[in-house]
Amino acid sequence: MNYLKKIVTISLIGFVLACTADFEETNTNPNRTNVGDIKASGMFEPLLYNGINAWQYYSWFWNNELIQFTAFTGGTTRQEHRYFIGDQNWQNVWNTYARYTNNALHMYDLSVAENDKSLQAIALTLKVLYMSNLTDIYGDIPYSEAFQVREGGTTEPKFDAQKEVYMQMFNDLEAANTLYADNPVFIKPTLDGMYGGSMEQWKKFNNALYLRLLCRVSGRAEMNTADKITQIVNNPSKYPIFESNDDNATVQFSGADPYRSRFANTNENGFTSSGRKLTEQLINMTVLTDDFGNQVYEDPRLAIYGKKNPNYLVNGENVWKGTVAGCTEAEQSEVDAGTSWLNTAVFCRAEMPASYMDFAEVQFILAEATLKGYIPGGDAVAKQYYESAVTASIEKWSKLGAFSEVPVEISEAQINTFLTSKLASWDTAINKQALIANQKYLALFWIGMEAYHEYRRTGYPELTIGRGAVFNDYILPTRFAYPNTTMATNNANAQEALNRMNGENNMKTPVWWSKQAIESDN
Repeated sequence: MNYLKKIVTISLIGFVLACTADFEETNTNPNRTNVGDIKASGMFEPLLYNGINAWQYYSWFWNNELIQFTAFTGGTTRQEHRYFIGDQNWQNVWNTYARYTNNALHMYDLSVAENDKSLQAIALTLKVLYMSNLTDIYGDIPYSEAFQVREGGTTEPKFDAQKEVYMQMFNDLEAANTLYADNPVFIKPTLDGMYGGSMEQWKKFNNALYLRLLCRVSGRAEMNTADKITQIVNNPSKYPIFESNDDNATVQFSGADPYRSRFANTNENGFTSSGRKLTEQLINMTVLTDDFGNQVYEDPRLAIYGKKNPNYLVNGENVWKGTVAGCTEAEQSEVDAGTSWLNTAVFCRAEMPASYMDFAEVQFILAEATLKGYIPGGDAVAKQYYESAVTASIEKWSKLGAFSEVPVEISEAQINTFLTSKLASWDTAINKQALIANQKYLALFWIGMEAYHEYRRTGYPELTIGRGAVFNDYILPTRFAYPNTTMATNNANAQEALNRMNGENNMKTPVWWSKQAIESDN
C-alpha cells in the first residue's frame, strides 16, 4: 500500500504540473521524471486508475451534458447543456488528454530501457486511447512531433491533419499488436486492476480500440476501413477482439484507498439531485407510453441508470420524467419539477467499476459494418450482431442493478421482451442504421466521451436543441476550440490547422470524420 501511495503521489505531482501545461509546455517540462528514476511498472497503476477516474469524470461533466443524457437545471453555476463553454474548459480538457498521453509515453520509454515488452505494448494502446480523444474533440492536433523536445524535437510541434493523426494511431496499434503477439509476460499482474496481467485480454482491447477508430472514420472512403475491418474479423488469431463481457476494458476498484472510484465521496445532492437530472431525450428513448400518456413499458436498464424523483409533492404519480436540455433560465424551474435523477446508489460506490470500452460496442460496430456491406452476412447477420450488442449491454448493467436502492434484476426473458419491443425491435425498425446508432448511444452510457463522438459521426439520436442554448448559436458543439495558450505559443501551426479544417477557432467548425464535414465536403 505504501508503494502505491508513493507512485500515486508522483502521478499527482505530474498532474498539478500539467494542469497549466500545453503541448509546448509539456514538451519542455523540467520536472519530468527521467528514465532510471522510476520503473515502468511504477507508472502503470497511476495511468490505469487515475486515467479511468478522469474518464468517469468526463462522462459525468462533459459527455452527459453535451449529448443530453443529463442537464444541469438546478441553477446557473453550470451551463454546459446550454453550451456555455470557454477557454478554461478547452484548456483543461486539452491538458488532461495531453498529460495522460505524456505519461503513457514516459512509461513506454522506461519499458524500452528495461526491455519490458508487456508495458511497451500497453503504453502504445493507452497512448492511442488518449490521443484519439484529443483529436476527436479538437480536430487536427500535434502527433508526429508532440512530446519530443527532450529528444531534441521542436517546442512548436506541427499540427497533423486528422487523417494523418488517424493513420499514425493505426500504425501505433499495429506496433502494439506485434508486441502483444510476442506473448510478453506482465511481471507484476497484481498491479493490473483491469485484466490481472492477461496480455491476451490487453491485445483484445488494443484491437477492439482499433475497430472503434476504424468505425469512427468509416465515412471517409479514402480510409478504406472496410478492408481493414474485414481483415480483423477474418484473422482472429492475429487480431483477437472482445468475445464477451469478460473481455470488457473495465477497471475494478476494491474500495480501499487509493483504489476508489471517482465519485466514491460524492453525495446524491452534489452528484445529481441539486443539478444534473435525466433528460426528456433519455426518457423518451427508454420509456413507452400509451395513447393516454401512461408509462407502460421501460428499458430494463433505466432503473439502473437512473432513479425516479422520490418527492411525492412534485412526482405524485411516481413516473419517469426528464428535464429539458438547453432550456432557458425562465423555463428551468418548471421543467425541473419532479425530474428523475442519476442513480447515486449505483454510481457513487467506492467499488463502482468503470469501463474504457465494452464488448457491446464491438458488436454494434460489427452490426453496422455488416449492414453497410463492409463484411458479409447481410441483414440476418447484422441482426445477430445487433441483438448480441443489446444483450451484452443489458447483462453488464444487470450486474450493477444489485446495488440500486431497490435492487434490479434483469432476466433472460426480460431481455428477449425488450428485443421485441417498440424500443429495440430489429424486425419492425424501418431505419436500421438509426436503430443501431440509437441503441449504441444508450449502451455507451458512462463510457467517456464516446456518445458525443458517435453523435457527430452518425447524427443519431435526433436531438432537440433547447431555446436556451444561446452560447453557441443553438449549435451543439462540433468540437472544442484550441486553447488561447496554444494559439499564442504555437500560432502559426494552429492557424494552419484551422485553415486546413476550413473554419474558425470555435465550436462550430466540424472535425474531419464527422457527418457534417463529409456532407458539406469539408
